[in-house]
Amino acid sequence: MRICIPTMMTGGLDDNLSDHFGMAPTFTIFDTETKQVEIHANKSDHAGGTGKPPEQIKKLNADVVVCRGLGPNAIRMLDSYGIGVFVGATGFAKDAVEMHLSGKLAKATEETACRDHHH
Repeated sequence: MRICIPTMMTGGLDDNLSDHFGMAPTFTIFDTETKQVEIHANKSDHAGGTGKPPEQIKKLNADVVVCRGLGPNAIRMLDSYGIGVFVGATGFAKDAVEMHLSGKLAKATEETACRDHHH
């Protein structure tokens, strides 16, 4: 499984989680089978580039996104791509991965979406 975590820098699993999914400077990908870590710059329109963050994450072949929270539009887009979304993560990227793998995070729904993010 390829887990995508929105992160603040290039620290991999030791990086801080981003507070804002779409504006995260980087997306850290952790492959649970190979234990490989990839760090990708956020090149979406939220970060001055093009396209939506879920479109970029789809191209990174992520199976799951694990984050603090995100807006309903992002949840709908990720769901439409078959990418699972889980919210409530805290701490570092490695903490988010552990929380997800141990079943401690909630599946994102429109009811659990950040209400300030309807763009």
